[in-house]
Amino acid sequence: MAGTASVATGSVLADDHQTEIDRKAAFGVLVDTTLCLGCRKCELACNQVNHLSERPPTDFEDQSVFERHRRPDPDAYTVVNSFKVADDPDRRYTMKVQCMHCNYPACVSACIVGALRKDPRGPVTYDPSKCIGCRYCLIACPFQVPSYEFDDPVKPRVRKCDFCFTRIIEEGGVPACVAVCPSEALRFGSREQLIETAYTRMADAPERYSCHLYGEHEIGGTSWMYLAPTDFANTELPELGTEPIPRLTESIQHGIFKSFIPPLLLYGLLGLIMHSLRKENGKQSDDNDNTSTS
Repeated sequence: MAGTASVATGSVLADDHQTEIDRKAAFGVLVDTTLCLGCRKCELACNQVNHLSERPPTDFEDQSVFERHRRPDPDAYTVVNSFKVADDPDRRYTMKVQCMHCNYPACVSACIVGALRKDPRGPVTYDPSKCIGCRYCLIACPFQVPSYEFDDPVKPRVRKCDFCFTRIIEEGGVPACVAVCPSEALRFGSREQLIETAYTRMADAPERYSCHLYGEHEIGGTSWMYLAPTDFANTELPELGTEPIPRLTESIQHGIFKSFIPPLLLYGLLGLIMHSLRKENGKQSDDNDNTSTS
């Protein structure tokens, strides 16, 4: 892989600092779970636009998938799950999940070669030509979104939603999932305007919503934000603080892997230790043989 070569030659491309979002130009999506029909058309559109797997459209009409919890994987950048309302178990709602495109993404901070990038307008993109397959991004993501193509031994990639980057940034369109949503449960636009829209909806129908816009402040804010009829503790979205994920991985990993010199020194030290241990074990073996002979 190209990324492996770049590291081996000392040309590490990781960013020392993350890209600051342009708060005036940043895009977002407001997900209103009270309007979601669970039709899974968003899954179908995502599959077709990204050429993820050869599955007939009828597969995406199967409602039995709601009987189990699903997560995004290499063949599905977005999935719809069902959840119950705590105070009324007979009521069920559906919720679409995908990459949240965080304002301060932990995956970008964890990537030591710059394969993951934060665009100031919102999307977190991925360049497989730089990826070395370390999979630190999978561990760093608090939403457990990125997945890895373990079944591809030749050129495995990290797989996740890219916010339909080409459609929204280069073509001026909207994400495929938003375009196909029949109930307008997904609304694309300026992140600032979407926040205003969300608060207007909560004020106009307080009985309909839990008074919280998930993603407005969580870990510094996310591009995808959610409204729900219940406390978000009853959904699959994790409870997170308002501070961005600490950049501990960035400070440690970038220091360790700079020019790939420290790892080589580390491996050299480990080699010396192993060599010394082998010599010591060999000496002890000879001593034991001599003792038993005498």
